[in-house]
Amino acid sequence: MPLKIRTILAPAFLLASAAPNIASAAQSYPDKPVRVLVGIAPGGGTDSVARLLTQRLTDTLGQSFVVDNRPGAGGNVATELAAHATADGYTLLFVSPTFIVNPSLWRNVTYDAIRDFAPIVQVASFQYVLSVRSSVPAHSVKELIALARTQPLAYASTGIGSANHLAGELFKSMAGVNLIHVPYKGSAPAVSALLAGEVQAMFSSSSGVIPHVKTGRIRALAVTGPARTAVAPNIPTVAESGLAGFDVTGWYGMLAPARVPGATIAKLNETVNRLLPELRERYASLGNDTVGGTPAEFAAFLRIELNKWSKVVKLSGAKVD
Repeated sequence: MPLKIRTILAPAFLLASAAPNIASAAQSYPDKPVRVLVGIAPGGGTDSVARLLTQRLTDTLGQSFVVDNRPGAGGNVATELAAHATADGYTLLFVSPTFIVNPSLWRNVTYDAIRDFAPIVQVASFQYVLSVRSSVPAHSVKELIALARTQPLAYASTGIGSANHLAGELFKSMAGVNLIHVPYKGSAPAVSALLAGEVQAMFSSSSGVIPHVKTGRIRALAVTGPARTAVAPNIPTVAESGLAGFDVTGWYGMLAPARVPGATIAKLNETVNRLLPELRERYASLGNDTVGGTPAEFAAFLRIELNKWSKVVKLSGAKVD
Protein backbone atom coordinates (compact mmCIF):
# COMPACT_ATOMS: atom_id res chain seq x y z
CA MET A 1 0.00 0.00 0.00
CA PRO A 2 1.43 3.38 -0.96
CA LEU A 3 2.56 5.57 1.93
CA LYS A 4 0.09 8.35 1.10
CA ILE A 5 -2.88 6.00 1.37
CA ARG A 6 -1.63 4.57 4.67
CA THR A 7 -1.29 8.11 6.03
CA ILE A 8 -4.88 8.93 5.12
CA LEU A 9 -6.33 5.71 6.54
CA ALA A 10 -4.39 5.69 9.79
CA PRO A 11 -6.43 8.37 11.61
CA ALA A 12 -9.68 6.71 10.54
CA PHE A 13 -8.39 3.38 11.85
CA LEU A 14 -7.42 4.96 15.18
CA LEU A 15 -10.84 6.59 15.55
CA ALA A 16 -12.60 3.34 14.76
CA SER A 17 -10.51 1.41 17.27
CA ALA A 18 -11.06 4.09 19.94
CA ALA A 19 -14.86 4.16 19.53
CA PRO A 20 -15.51 0.93 21.49
CA ASN A 21 -13.35 2.23 24.35
CA ILE A 22 -15.32 5.50 24.48
CA ALA A 23 -18.63 3.64 24.44
CA SER A 24 -17.40 1.26 27.13
CA ALA A 25 -16.29 4.15 29.34
CA ALA A 26 -19.71 5.79 29.01
CA GLN A 27 -21.48 2.54 29.92
CA SER A 28 -19.37 2.10 33.05
CA TYR A 29 -19.72 5.75 34.10
CA PRO A 30 -19.61 6.50 36.93
CA ASP A 31 -17.14 4.04 38.41
CA LYS A 32 -15.97 6.36 41.21
CA PRO A 33 -17.47 9.27 43.22
CA VAL A 34 -18.54 12.39 41.31
CA ARG A 35 -17.93 15.86 42.71
CA VAL A 36 -20.70 18.42 42.13
CA LEU A 37 -19.45 21.96 42.73
CA VAL A 38 -21.91 24.48 44.18
CA GLY A 39 -20.88 28.12 44.42
CA ILE A 40 -22.74 29.02 47.62
CA ALA A 41 -22.57 27.94 51.25
CA PRO A 42 -24.69 25.00 52.46
CA GLY A 43 -28.34 25.75 53.09
CA GLY A 44 -29.17 28.17 50.27
CA GLY A 45 -31.61 27.55 47.44
CA THR A 46 -29.04 26.31 44.94
CA ASP A 47 -27.50 24.00 47.53
CA SER A 48 -30.86 22.55 48.59
CA VAL A 49 -31.96 21.81 45.03
CA ALA A 50 -28.57 20.31 44.18
CA ARG A 51 -28.56 18.02 47.23
CA LEU A 52 -31.99 16.59 46.48
CA LEU A 53 -30.83 15.70 42.96
CA THR A 54 -27.39 14.37 43.92
CA GLN A 55 -28.93 12.04 46.49
CA ARG A 56 -31.18 10.50 43.84
CA LEU A 57 -28.27 10.27 41.38
CA THR A 58 -26.30 8.42 44.05
CA ASP A 59 -29.15 5.99 44.63
CA THR A 60 -29.73 5.45 40.91
CA LEU A 61 -26.21 5.24 39.48
CA GLY A 62 -24.54 3.42 42.36
CA GLN A 63 -21.73 5.92 42.98
CA SER A 64 -21.67 8.91 45.33
CA PHE A 65 -22.52 12.29 43.83
CA VAL A 66 -21.03 14.59 46.47
CA VAL A 67 -21.89 18.29 46.75
CA ASP A 68 -18.72 20.34 47.20
CA ASN A 69 -19.64 23.84 48.38
CA ARG A 70 -17.13 26.43 47.20
CA PRO A 71 -18.62 29.84 48.02
CA GLY A 72 -16.81 33.04 47.10
CA ALA A 73 -16.70 35.81 44.51
CA GLY A 74 -20.39 35.48 43.77
CA GLY A 75 -20.01 31.87 42.68
CA ASN A 76 -16.93 32.44 40.54
CA VAL A 77 -14.70 30.28 42.76
CA ALA A 78 -16.73 27.14 42.00
CA THR A 79 -17.21 28.08 38.35
CA GLU A 80 -13.50 28.58 37.74
CA LEU A 81 -12.69 25.28 39.44
CA ALA A 82 -15.15 23.50 37.16
CA ALA A 83 -13.94 25.29 34.02
CA HIS A 84 -10.38 24.09 34.60
CA ALA A 85 -11.22 20.60 35.91
CA THR A 86 -10.36 17.40 34.06
CA ALA A 87 -13.03 16.78 31.42
CA ASP A 88 -13.87 13.22 32.49
CA GLY A 89 -17.34 13.71 33.98
CA TYR A 90 -16.19 13.37 37.59
CA THR A 91 -16.39 17.10 38.29
CA LEU A 92 -19.73 18.75 37.57
CA LEU A 93 -21.14 22.21 38.32
CA PHE A 94 -24.60 23.07 39.64
CA VAL A 95 -25.59 26.62 38.71
CA SER A 96 -28.22 29.34 39.05
CA PRO A 97 -28.64 32.63 37.10
CA THR A 98 -25.52 34.14 38.73
CA PHE A 99 -23.49 31.82 36.48
CA ILE A 100 -24.71 33.67 33.41
CA VAL A 101 -24.70 37.15 35.03
CA ASN A 102 -21.16 37.06 36.46
CA PRO A 103 -19.22 37.37 33.17
CA SER A 104 -20.86 40.77 32.62
CA LEU A 105 -20.72 41.82 36.27
CA TRP A 106 -17.19 40.85 37.32
CA ARG A 107 -14.23 42.53 35.66
CA ASN A 108 -11.75 39.62 35.63
CA VAL A 109 -13.35 36.20 35.20
CA THR A 110 -11.10 33.47 33.85
CA TYR A 111 -13.74 31.41 32.05
CA ASP A 112 -16.19 31.71 29.18
CA ALA A 113 -19.69 30.73 30.29
CA ILE A 114 -20.51 29.23 26.88
CA ARG A 115 -17.23 27.94 25.46
CA ASP A 116 -15.81 26.36 28.63
CA PHE A 117 -18.84 24.28 29.64
CA ALA A 118 -20.97 21.43 28.32
CA PRO A 119 -24.63 21.87 29.33
CA ILE A 120 -26.24 18.73 30.75
CA VAL A 121 -29.77 19.70 31.72
CA GLN A 122 -31.90 22.50 33.12
CA VAL A 123 -33.19 21.04 36.36
CA ALA A 124 -35.76 23.48 37.73
CA SER A 125 -37.13 26.99 37.44
CA PHE A 126 -38.64 29.45 39.86
CA GLN A 127 -40.16 32.89 39.88
CA TYR A 128 -39.51 35.88 42.05
CA VAL A 129 -42.36 37.61 43.82
CA LEU A 130 -42.67 41.39 43.64
CA SER A 131 -43.77 42.25 47.16
CA VAL A 132 -44.35 45.38 49.21
CA ARG A 133 -44.68 46.02 52.91
CA SER A 134 -48.33 45.93 53.90
CA SER A 135 -48.28 49.63 54.85
CA VAL A 136 -47.38 50.65 51.26
CA PRO A 137 -50.55 51.98 49.55
CA ALA A 138 -50.18 49.86 46.42
CA HIS A 139 -52.25 46.75 45.72
CA SER A 140 -51.14 46.12 42.15
CA VAL A 141 -48.20 46.65 39.84
CA LYS A 142 -49.95 49.63 38.22
CA GLU A 143 -50.50 51.24 41.62
CA LEU A 144 -46.87 50.67 42.61
CA ILE A 145 -45.65 52.31 39.41
CA ALA A 146 -47.99 55.26 39.95
CA LEU A 147 -46.79 55.60 43.56
CA ALA A 148 -43.13 55.48 42.49
CA ARG A 149 -43.77 58.44 40.19
CA THR A 150 -44.92 60.57 43.12
CA GLN A 151 -42.44 59.68 45.87
CA PRO A 152 -39.08 57.91 46.33
CA LEU A 153 -39.36 54.17 46.95
CA ALA A 154 -36.56 51.76 47.84
CA TYR A 155 -36.27 48.07 47.04
CA ALA A 156 -34.10 45.46 48.73
CA SER A 157 -31.89 42.88 47.05
CA THR A 158 -29.56 40.11 48.18
CA GLY A 159 -26.54 41.98 46.81
CA ILE A 160 -25.18 43.91 43.85
CA GLY A 161 -25.57 41.89 40.69
CA SER A 162 -27.92 39.36 42.28
CA ALA A 163 -30.87 38.20 40.21
CA ASN A 164 -33.35 40.15 42.32
CA HIS A 165 -31.21 43.29 42.00
CA LEU A 166 -31.27 42.98 38.22
CA ALA A 167 -34.99 42.20 38.28
CA GLY A 168 -35.44 45.56 39.97
CA GLU A 169 -33.28 47.30 37.39
CA LEU A 170 -35.25 45.74 34.54
CA PHE A 171 -38.50 46.79 36.25
CA LYS A 172 -37.25 50.37 36.64
CA SER A 173 -36.27 50.55 32.98
CA MET A 174 -39.49 49.10 31.61
CA ALA A 175 -41.75 51.05 33.97
CA GLY A 176 -39.88 54.33 33.66
CA VAL A 177 -39.55 54.84 37.42
CA ASN A 178 -36.58 55.49 39.70
CA LEU A 179 -36.52 53.00 42.56
CA ILE A 180 -33.62 53.19 45.02
CA HIS A 181 -31.61 49.97 45.25
CA VAL A 182 -30.55 48.88 48.74
CA PRO A 183 -28.38 45.71 48.76
CA TYR A 184 -28.25 43.36 51.74
CA LYS A 185 -26.04 40.37 52.51
CA GLY A 186 -28.52 37.64 51.76
CA SER A 187 -32.22 36.92 51.59
CA ALA A 188 -32.98 36.82 55.31
CA PRO A 189 -31.68 40.35 56.09
CA ALA A 190 -33.35 41.71 52.95
CA VAL A 191 -36.75 40.31 53.94
CA SER A 192 -36.20 41.58 57.50
CA ALA A 193 -35.53 45.06 56.08
CA LEU A 194 -38.79 44.90 54.14
CA LEU A 195 -40.70 43.83 57.25
CA ALA A 196 -39.09 46.63 59.28
CA GLY A 197 -39.93 49.30 56.71
CA GLU A 198 -36.32 50.09 55.80
CA VAL A 199 -37.39 49.50 52.19
CA GLN A 200 -40.80 49.44 50.56
CA ALA A 201 -40.46 46.65 48.00
CA MET A 202 -38.48 43.57 47.03
CA PHE A 203 -38.21 40.90 44.37
CA SER A 204 -37.86 37.75 46.48
CA SER A 205 -38.13 34.00 46.19
CA SER A 206 -41.61 32.76 47.01
CA SER A 207 -40.29 30.72 49.95
CA GLY A 208 -38.86 33.91 51.45
CA VAL A 209 -42.04 36.00 51.45
CA ILE A 210 -45.11 33.74 51.16
CA PRO A 211 -45.12 32.96 54.92
CA HIS A 212 -45.26 36.71 55.61
CA VAL A 213 -47.91 37.19 52.93
CA LYS A 214 -50.08 34.70 54.82
CA THR A 215 -49.70 36.71 58.04
CA GLY A 216 -50.54 39.96 56.23
CA ARG A 217 -47.22 41.68 56.94
CA ILE A 218 -46.19 41.60 53.27
CA ARG A 219 -48.38 42.02 50.18
CA ALA A 220 -47.54 40.02 47.06
CA LEU A 221 -48.28 42.04 43.92
CA ALA A 222 -47.03 39.80 41.13
CA VAL A 223 -44.71 37.00 40.08
CA THR A 224 -42.00 37.71 37.56
CA GLY A 225 -42.21 34.91 34.98
CA PRO A 226 -44.08 34.70 31.67
CA ALA A 227 -46.94 32.69 33.24
CA ARG A 228 -48.34 32.14 36.70
CA THR A 229 -46.56 29.56 38.78
CA ALA A 230 -48.13 26.44 40.28
CA VAL A 231 -46.44 27.39 43.55
CA ALA A 232 -48.65 30.52 43.87
CA PRO A 233 -51.36 30.29 41.16
CA ASN A 234 -53.46 33.17 42.55
CA ILE A 235 -50.70 35.77 42.13
CA PRO A 236 -50.73 37.44 38.68
CA THR A 237 -47.60 38.01 36.61
CA VAL A 238 -45.95 41.41 36.25
CA ALA A 239 -46.60 41.15 32.51
CA GLU A 240 -50.35 40.63 32.87
CA SER A 241 -50.46 43.38 35.50
CA GLY A 242 -49.50 46.14 33.09
CA LEU A 243 -45.82 45.67 32.21
CA ALA A 244 -46.05 43.57 29.05
CA GLY A 245 -42.94 41.58 28.19
CA PHE A 246 -41.47 41.57 31.69
CA ASP A 247 -39.91 38.16 32.36
CA VAL A 248 -37.44 37.24 35.09
CA THR A 249 -37.33 33.51 35.64
CA GLY A 250 -34.84 31.96 38.02
CA TRP A 251 -33.46 28.52 37.26
CA TYR A 252 -31.05 25.78 38.26
CA GLY A 253 -29.00 23.57 35.97
CA MET A 254 -26.13 21.13 35.74
CA LEU A 255 -23.01 21.59 33.62
CA ALA A 256 -19.78 19.73 32.95
CA PRO A 257 -16.42 21.05 31.77
CA ALA A 258 -16.21 21.35 27.99
CA ARG A 259 -14.94 18.26 26.16
CA VAL A 260 -16.55 15.77 28.53
CA PRO A 261 -17.51 12.82 26.26
CA GLY A 262 -20.91 13.22 24.66
CA ALA A 263 -21.98 9.76 25.78
CA THR A 264 -21.36 10.74 29.42
CA ILE A 265 -23.39 13.93 28.98
CA ALA A 266 -26.19 11.91 27.38
CA LYS A 267 -26.21 9.39 30.25
CA LEU A 268 -26.42 12.13 32.89
CA ASN A 269 -29.13 13.95 30.93
CA GLU A 270 -31.24 10.81 30.54
CA THR A 271 -30.87 9.94 34.22
CA VAL A 272 -31.79 13.41 35.50
CA ASN A 273 -34.83 13.60 33.19
CA ARG A 274 -35.96 10.22 34.54
CA LEU A 275 -35.57 11.40 38.15
CA LEU A 276 -37.26 14.79 37.89
CA PRO A 277 -40.87 13.50 38.11
CA GLU A 278 -39.93 11.85 41.42
CA LEU A 279 -38.58 15.18 42.69
CA ARG A 280 -41.48 17.37 41.56
CA GLU A 281 -43.22 17.60 44.93
CA ARG A 282 -39.99 18.13 46.88
CA TYR A 283 -38.94 20.90 44.50
CA ALA A 284 -42.41 22.49 44.67
CA SER A 285 -42.06 22.68 48.45
CA LEU A 286 -38.98 24.85 47.83
CA GLY A 287 -40.84 27.07 45.35
CA ASN A 288 -39.55 25.41 42.18
CA ASP A 289 -41.03 23.83 39.07
CA THR A 290 -39.13 20.94 37.46
CA VAL A 291 -37.93 21.50 33.87
CA GLY A 292 -35.75 18.86 32.19
CA GLY A 293 -35.03 18.72 28.46
CA THR A 294 -32.03 18.07 26.23
CA PRO A 295 -28.48 19.43 26.50
CA ALA A 296 -29.08 21.35 23.25
CA GLU A 297 -32.17 23.03 24.70
CA PHE A 298 -30.28 24.05 27.82
CA ALA A 299 -27.40 25.38 25.70
CA ALA A 300 -29.79 27.53 23.65
CA PHE A 301 -31.44 28.79 26.85
CA LEU A 302 -28.06 29.80 28.33
CA ARG A 303 -27.18 31.83 25.22
CA ILE A 304 -30.47 33.71 25.42
CA GLU A 305 -29.99 34.38 29.14
CA LEU A 306 -26.41 35.60 28.63
CA ASN A 307 -27.51 38.07 25.97
CA LYS A 308 -30.47 39.29 28.02
CA TRP A 309 -28.66 39.83 31.31
CA SER A 310 -25.52 41.34 29.84
CA LYS A 311 -27.76 44.16 28.59
CA VAL A 312 -29.42 44.59 32.00
CA VAL A 313 -26.05 44.65 33.80
CA LYS A 314 -24.82 47.31 31.38
CA LEU A 315 -28.01 49.29 31.93
CA SER A 316 -27.63 49.09 35.72
CA GLY A 317 -23.98 50.18 35.63
CA ALA A 318 -23.14 47.50 38.19
CA LYS A 319 -19.55 46.23 38.29
CA VAL A 320 -17.64 44.15 40.84
CA ASP A 321 -13.85 44.03 41.07
